[in-house]
Amino acid sequence: MSSQQNNNSNNVKQAASSDKALDQTLRPQKWDDYIGQELIKKNLNILIRAASERKESIEHLLFYGPAGLGKTTLALLIAKELGAQIRITSGPSIERVGDLASILTNLSPGDILFIDEIHRLNKTIEEVLYPAMESRSLDIIIGKGPSARSIQLELPPFTLIAATTRIALLSSPLRSRFSGGTFRLEFYTDNEIKKIITRSASILGMTIIEDAAEEISKRSRCTPRIANHFLKRCRDYAQVAGQNEIDINSTKQALDLMEIDAAGLNSHDRRILNVLIEKFKGGPVGLGTLAAATSEDEATIEEVYEPFLLQLGFIERTPRGRMATENAYRHLGQKQIQGNLLSAS
Repeated sequence: MSSQQNNNSNNVKQAASSDKALDQTLRPQKWDDYIGQELIKKNLNILIRAASERKESIEHLLFYGPAGLGKTTLALLIAKELGAQIRITSGPSIERVGDLASILTNLSPGDILFIDEIHRLNKTIEEVLYPAMESRSLDIIIGKGPSARSIQLELPPFTLIAATTRIALLSSPLRSRFSGGTFRLEFYTDNEIKKIITRSASILGMTIIEDAAEEISKRSRCTPRIANHFLKRCRDYAQVAGQNEIDINSTKQALDLMEIDAAGLNSHDRRILNVLIEKFKGGPVGLGTLAAATSEDEATIEEVYEPFLLQLGFIERTPRGRMATENAYRHLGQKQIQGNLLSAS
Protein backbone atom coordinates (compact mmCIF):
# COMPACT_ATOMS: atom_id res chain seq x y z
CA MET A 1 0.00 0.00 0.00
CA SER A 2 1.34 3.45 -0.94
CA SER A 3 2.11 6.22 1.57
CA GLN A 4 -0.79 8.28 0.17
CA GLN A 5 -3.22 5.36 0.66
CA ASN A 6 -1.96 4.87 4.21
CA ASN A 7 -2.53 8.54 4.97
CA ASN A 8 -6.05 8.44 3.51
CA SER A 9 -6.88 5.32 5.53
CA ASN A 10 -5.57 6.92 8.72
CA ASN A 11 -7.57 10.09 8.06
CA VAL A 12 -10.79 8.09 7.62
CA LYS A 13 -10.14 6.16 10.85
CA GLN A 14 -9.37 9.35 12.76
CA ALA A 15 -12.53 11.04 11.45
CA ALA A 16 -14.68 8.05 12.45
CA SER A 17 -13.03 7.91 15.87
CA SER A 18 -13.51 11.66 16.34
CA ASP A 19 -17.21 11.47 15.40
CA LYS A 20 -17.73 8.54 17.78
CA ALA A 21 -15.97 10.40 20.58
CA LEU A 22 -18.16 13.44 19.91
CA ASP A 23 -21.33 11.32 20.15
CA GLN A 24 -20.11 10.00 23.50
CA THR A 25 -19.37 13.55 24.67
CA LEU A 26 -22.95 14.59 23.92
CA ARG A 27 -24.34 11.79 26.11
CA PRO A 28 -25.61 13.00 29.51
CA GLN A 29 -22.97 12.37 32.15
CA LYS A 30 -25.26 12.90 35.15
CA TRP A 31 -28.72 11.61 36.03
CA ASP A 32 -30.17 15.14 36.15
CA ASP A 33 -28.80 15.90 32.66
CA TYR A 34 -30.92 13.16 31.10
CA ILE A 35 -33.91 14.94 29.56
CA GLY A 36 -37.23 13.15 29.01
CA GLN A 37 -38.56 9.68 29.94
CA GLU A 38 -39.58 11.11 33.33
CA LEU A 39 -41.72 8.17 34.50
CA ILE A 40 -38.98 5.66 33.67
CA LYS A 41 -36.42 7.80 35.51
CA LYS A 42 -38.62 7.93 38.62
CA ASN A 43 -39.03 4.15 38.66
CA LEU A 44 -35.32 3.57 38.10
CA ASN A 45 -34.38 6.10 40.76
CA ILE A 46 -36.40 4.20 43.37
CA LEU A 47 -34.89 0.89 42.23
CA ILE A 48 -31.34 2.29 42.41
CA ARG A 49 -31.78 3.94 45.81
CA ALA A 50 -33.39 0.85 47.36
CA ALA A 51 -30.66 -1.45 46.04
CA SER A 52 -27.94 0.95 47.21
CA GLU A 53 -29.36 1.09 50.73
CA ARG A 54 -29.43 -2.72 50.88
CA LYS A 55 -25.94 -2.85 49.31
CA GLU A 56 -27.24 -5.22 46.64
CA SER A 57 -27.12 -5.36 42.86
CA ILE A 58 -30.24 -4.05 41.19
CA GLU A 59 -32.48 -6.56 39.43
CA HIS A 60 -32.24 -7.22 35.71
CA LEU A 61 -33.70 -4.54 33.42
CA LEU A 62 -35.00 -4.52 29.85
CA PHE A 63 -35.35 -1.34 27.76
CA TYR A 64 -37.12 -1.38 24.42
CA GLY A 65 -38.26 1.11 21.80
CA PRO A 66 -37.09 2.67 18.53
CA ALA A 67 -33.41 3.35 17.96
CA GLY A 68 -31.88 6.57 19.21
CA LEU A 69 -34.10 7.20 22.24
CA GLY A 70 -31.43 6.71 24.91
CA LYS A 71 -31.43 3.05 25.97
CA THR A 72 -27.63 2.78 26.10
CA THR A 73 -27.38 6.17 27.83
CA LEU A 74 -29.75 5.01 30.57
CA ALA A 75 -27.63 1.91 31.17
CA LEU A 76 -24.46 4.00 31.46
CA LEU A 77 -26.12 6.42 33.88
CA ILE A 78 -27.40 3.57 36.06
CA ALA A 79 -23.85 2.25 36.31
CA LYS A 80 -22.60 5.71 37.30
CA GLU A 81 -25.31 6.12 39.92
CA LEU A 82 -24.40 2.76 41.44
CA GLY A 83 -20.66 3.32 41.10
CA ALA A 84 -20.49 0.01 39.23
CA GLN A 85 -18.35 -1.16 36.33
CA ILE A 86 -20.27 -1.77 33.11
CA ARG A 87 -19.38 -4.25 30.37
CA ILE A 88 -20.99 -3.42 27.01
CA THR A 89 -21.62 -5.96 24.28
CA SER A 90 -24.32 -6.80 21.72
CA GLY A 91 -26.40 -9.80 20.74
CA PRO A 92 -24.71 -10.48 17.36
CA SER A 93 -21.20 -10.33 18.86
CA ILE A 94 -21.90 -13.25 21.23
CA GLU A 95 -21.60 -16.04 18.71
CA ARG A 96 -20.79 -19.04 20.93
CA VAL A 97 -21.61 -20.25 24.42
CA GLY A 98 -17.93 -19.83 25.24
CA ASP A 99 -18.15 -16.11 24.41
CA LEU A 100 -20.94 -15.65 26.95
CA ALA A 101 -19.14 -17.79 29.53
CA SER A 102 -16.00 -15.69 29.14
CA ILE A 103 -17.94 -12.46 29.68
CA LEU A 104 -19.91 -13.70 32.69
CA THR A 105 -17.00 -15.35 34.51
CA ASN A 106 -14.93 -12.16 34.22
CA LEU A 107 -17.55 -10.03 35.95
CA SER A 108 -16.88 -8.77 39.47
CA PRO A 109 -19.54 -8.57 42.20
CA GLY A 110 -21.93 -5.70 41.49
CA ASP A 111 -20.91 -5.29 37.84
CA ILE A 112 -23.42 -4.48 35.10
CA LEU A 113 -23.56 -6.36 31.82
CA PHE A 114 -25.26 -4.39 29.04
CA ILE A 115 -26.37 -6.36 25.97
CA ASP A 116 -27.62 -4.21 23.10
CA GLU A 117 -29.91 -5.67 20.44
CA ILE A 118 -30.51 -8.70 22.64
CA HIS A 119 -33.21 -9.97 20.26
CA ARG A 120 -30.39 -11.01 17.91
CA LEU A 121 -28.93 -13.37 20.51
CA ASN A 122 -28.61 -16.99 19.39
CA LYS A 123 -31.35 -19.17 20.96
CA THR A 124 -28.80 -21.68 22.29
CA ILE A 125 -26.93 -18.90 24.06
CA GLU A 126 -30.20 -17.45 25.31
CA GLU A 127 -30.98 -20.72 27.12
CA VAL A 128 -27.58 -20.63 28.83
CA LEU A 129 -28.42 -17.13 30.00
CA TYR A 130 -31.55 -18.26 31.91
CA PRO A 131 -29.81 -19.87 34.92
CA ALA A 132 -27.19 -17.10 34.91
CA MET A 133 -29.91 -14.51 35.40
CA GLU A 134 -32.05 -16.54 37.76
CA SER A 135 -29.66 -18.43 40.04
CA ARG A 136 -26.27 -16.89 39.15
CA SER A 137 -24.94 -20.16 37.82
CA LEU A 138 -23.55 -21.15 34.46
CA ASP A 139 -24.07 -24.68 33.14
CA ILE A 140 -21.50 -25.65 30.52
CA ILE A 141 -21.06 -28.94 28.68
CA ILE A 142 -17.42 -29.83 28.02
CA GLY A 143 -16.50 -32.31 25.34
CA LYS A 144 -18.65 -34.31 22.93
CA GLY A 145 -20.22 -37.73 22.79
CA PRO A 146 -19.85 -40.25 25.65
CA SER A 147 -16.99 -38.29 27.21
CA ALA A 148 -19.02 -35.07 27.49
CA ARG A 149 -19.60 -33.79 31.00
CA SER A 150 -21.46 -30.90 32.50
CA ILE A 151 -19.94 -28.43 34.95
CA GLN A 152 -21.63 -25.67 36.89
CA LEU A 153 -19.87 -22.39 37.56
CA GLU A 154 -21.02 -19.99 40.26
CA LEU A 155 -21.28 -16.37 39.14
CA PRO A 156 -20.89 -13.22 41.23
CA PRO A 157 -23.94 -10.99 41.84
CA PHE A 158 -24.42 -8.97 38.66
CA THR A 159 -27.10 -7.04 36.81
CA LEU A 160 -28.06 -7.65 33.21
CA ILE A 161 -29.42 -4.59 31.40
CA ALA A 162 -30.66 -5.39 27.91
CA ALA A 163 -31.91 -3.21 25.09
CA THR A 164 -33.87 -4.08 21.98
CA THR A 165 -35.71 -2.37 19.17
CA ARG A 166 -37.87 -5.47 18.57
CA ILE A 167 -39.15 -6.87 21.83
CA ALA A 168 -41.55 -9.24 20.04
CA LEU A 169 -38.54 -11.29 18.90
CA LEU A 170 -37.55 -12.03 22.51
CA SER A 171 -38.81 -15.34 23.85
CA SER A 172 -41.30 -15.27 26.71
CA PRO A 173 -38.93 -17.10 29.15
CA LEU A 174 -36.25 -14.46 28.59
CA ARG A 175 -38.63 -11.51 28.97
CA SER A 176 -40.00 -12.91 32.22
CA ARG A 177 -36.55 -12.97 33.82
CA PHE A 178 -36.13 -9.19 33.79
CA SER A 179 -37.46 -8.91 37.32
CA GLY A 180 -36.38 -5.29 37.76
CA GLY A 181 -38.82 -4.19 35.07
CA THR A 182 -39.42 -3.87 31.35
CA PHE A 183 -39.54 -0.26 30.20
CA ARG A 184 -40.64 1.16 26.86
CA LEU A 185 -38.90 4.40 25.89
CA GLU A 186 -41.33 6.84 24.29
CA PHE A 187 -40.69 9.41 21.58
CA TYR A 188 -39.71 12.83 22.89
CA THR A 189 -41.75 16.01 22.72
CA ASP A 190 -40.54 18.97 20.66
CA ASN A 191 -39.83 20.88 23.88
CA GLU A 192 -37.67 18.04 25.26
CA ILE A 193 -35.77 17.79 21.97
CA LYS A 194 -35.24 21.55 22.05
CA LYS A 195 -33.68 21.29 25.53
CA ILE A 196 -31.41 18.48 24.33
CA ILE A 197 -30.31 20.53 21.32
CA THR A 198 -29.55 23.58 23.47
CA ARG A 199 -27.49 21.47 25.87
CA SER A 200 -25.61 19.75 23.03
CA ALA A 201 -24.87 23.08 21.35
CA SER A 202 -23.24 24.38 24.53
CA ILE A 203 -21.07 21.24 24.70
CA LEU A 204 -20.06 21.81 21.06
CA GLY A 205 -19.07 25.36 21.99
CA MET A 206 -21.69 26.99 19.74
CA THR A 207 -24.51 29.38 20.53
CA ILE A 208 -27.84 28.39 19.00
CA ILE A 209 -30.71 30.85 18.60
CA GLU A 210 -34.01 29.69 20.11
CA ASP A 211 -35.96 29.57 16.84
CA ALA A 212 -33.11 27.59 15.25
CA ALA A 213 -33.32 25.02 18.04
CA GLU A 214 -37.09 24.85 17.51
CA GLU A 215 -36.61 24.30 13.78
CA ILE A 216 -34.22 21.38 14.35
CA SER A 217 -36.52 19.86 16.98
CA LYS A 218 -39.50 19.93 14.57
CA ARG A 219 -37.55 18.01 11.93
CA SER A 220 -35.77 15.49 14.17
CA ARG A 221 -38.48 12.79 14.30
CA CYS A 222 -38.82 13.20 18.10
CA THR A 223 -35.50 11.33 18.45
CA PRO A 224 -32.44 12.72 20.32
CA ARG A 225 -29.88 10.88 18.17
CA ILE A 226 -31.30 12.41 15.00
CA ALA A 227 -31.54 15.84 16.67
CA ASN A 228 -27.84 15.73 17.62
CA HIS A 229 -26.93 14.58 14.10
CA PHE A 230 -28.81 17.53 12.57
CA LEU A 231 -27.27 19.90 15.11
CA LYS A 232 -23.73 18.85 14.16
CA ARG A 233 -24.45 19.38 10.47
CA CYS A 234 -26.01 22.80 11.18
CA ARG A 235 -22.92 23.68 13.20
CA ASP A 236 -20.70 22.68 10.27
CA TYR A 237 -22.76 24.80 7.89
CA ALA A 238 -22.62 27.85 10.19
CA GLN A 239 -18.88 27.38 10.71
CA VAL A 240 -18.13 27.20 6.98
CA ALA A 241 -20.31 30.30 6.48
CA GLY A 242 -18.14 32.15 9.00
CA GLN A 243 -20.85 32.45 11.66
CA ASN A 244 -20.18 32.17 15.39
CA GLU A 245 -23.75 31.11 16.15
CA ILE A 246 -26.42 28.87 14.65
CA ASP A 247 -29.33 31.01 13.49
CA ILE A 248 -32.62 30.18 11.83
CA ASN A 249 -31.45 31.01 8.29
CA SER A 250 -28.34 28.82 8.36
CA THR A 251 -30.34 26.06 10.05
CA LYS A 252 -33.00 26.00 7.34
CA GLN A 253 -30.36 26.12 4.61
CA ALA A 254 -28.41 23.23 6.18
CA LEU A 255 -31.50 21.06 6.64
CA ASP A 256 -32.74 21.85 3.13
CA LEU A 257 -29.32 20.84 1.80
CA MET A 258 -29.78 17.52 3.61
CA GLU A 259 -33.26 17.24 1.99
CA ILE A 260 -35.03 17.16 5.35
CA ASP A 261 -38.43 18.81 5.04
CA ALA A 262 -40.58 20.55 7.67
CA ALA A 263 -42.12 17.27 8.86
CA GLY A 264 -38.75 15.52 9.17
CA LEU A 265 -39.15 13.44 6.00
CA ASN A 266 -36.05 12.77 3.95
CA SER A 267 -35.86 12.16 0.20
CA HIS A 268 -36.41 8.40 0.61
CA ASP A 269 -39.57 8.91 2.68
CA ARG A 270 -40.99 11.31 0.10
CA ARG A 271 -40.07 8.97 -2.76
CA ILE A 272 -42.11 6.18 -1.18
CA LEU A 273 -45.10 8.51 -0.79
CA ASN A 274 -44.74 9.89 -4.32
CA VAL A 275 -44.56 6.39 -5.84
CA LEU A 276 -47.58 5.31 -3.80
CA ILE A 277 -49.58 8.33 -4.96
CA GLU A 278 -48.40 8.86 -8.53
CA LYS A 279 -47.98 5.27 -9.71
CA PHE A 280 -50.71 3.57 -7.71
CA LYS A 281 -53.20 6.44 -7.19
CA GLY A 282 -52.67 6.30 -3.46
CA GLY A 283 -53.10 2.54 -3.14
CA PRO A 284 -53.86 0.08 -1.83
CA VAL A 285 -50.67 -1.61 -3.00
CA GLY A 286 -48.83 -4.65 -1.64
CA LEU A 287 -45.49 -4.29 0.13
CA GLY A 288 -43.67 -6.36 -2.51
CA THR A 289 -45.00 -4.22 -5.35
CA LEU A 290 -44.14 -1.00 -3.51
CA ALA A 291 -40.62 -2.30 -2.83
CA ALA A 292 -40.11 -3.18 -6.49
CA ALA A 293 -41.42 0.21 -7.65
CA THR A 294 -39.09 2.11 -5.29
CA SER A 295 -36.09 -0.22 -5.75
CA GLU A 296 -35.99 -0.78 -1.99
CA ASP A 297 -35.86 -3.97 0.02
CA GLU A 298 -39.19 -4.99 1.61
CA ALA A 299 -37.66 -5.20 5.07
CA THR A 300 -36.11 -1.74 4.66
CA ILE A 301 -39.48 -0.18 3.83
CA GLU A 302 -41.24 -2.04 6.63
CA GLU A 303 -38.66 -1.48 9.36
CA VAL A 304 -36.93 1.80 8.43
CA TYR A 305 -39.36 4.05 6.56
CA GLU A 306 -42.88 2.89 7.42
CA PRO A 307 -42.82 3.38 11.22
CA PHE A 308 -42.33 7.16 10.96
CA LEU A 309 -44.78 7.51 8.06
CA LEU A 310 -47.34 5.59 10.11
CA GLN A 311 -46.61 7.74 13.14
CA LEU A 312 -47.30 10.90 11.14
CA GLY A 313 -50.45 9.39 9.65
CA PHE A 314 -49.14 9.60 6.07
CA ILE A 315 -49.81 5.94 5.21
CA GLU A 316 -52.18 3.23 6.35
CA ARG A 317 -51.72 -0.53 6.45
CA THR A 318 -54.85 -2.29 5.24
CA PRO A 319 -55.59 -5.96 4.46
CA ARG A 320 -55.30 -5.05 0.76
CA GLY A 321 -52.01 -3.16 1.11
CA ARG A 322 -50.52 0.25 1.84
CA MET A 323 -52.55 3.41 1.23
CA ALA A 324 -51.61 7.09 1.25
CA THR A 325 -53.74 9.24 3.55
CA GLU A 326 -55.13 12.73 3.08
CA ASN A 327 -52.27 14.00 5.27
CA ALA A 328 -49.76 12.62 2.76
CA TYR A 329 -51.48 14.34 -0.17
CA ARG A 330 -51.61 17.58 1.80
CA HIS A 331 -47.95 17.38 2.81
CA LEU A 332 -46.79 16.81 -0.76
CA GLY A 333 -49.01 19.62 -2.06
CA GLN A 334 -51.27 17.27 -4.00
CA LYS A 335 -54.90 16.29 -3.86
CA GLN A 336 -56.94 13.45 -5.21
CA ILE A 337 -60.37 13.82 -6.75
CA GLN A 338 -62.23 10.59 -7.61
CA GLY A 339 -58.98 8.67 -7.89
CA ASN A 340 -57.24 11.20 -10.14
CA LEU A 341 -54.11 12.96 -8.91
CA LEU A 342 -54.12 16.73 -9.33
CA SER A 343 -51.68 19.41 -8.23
CA ALA A 344 -52.92 21.50 -5.36
CA SER A 345 -53.57 25.09 -6.27
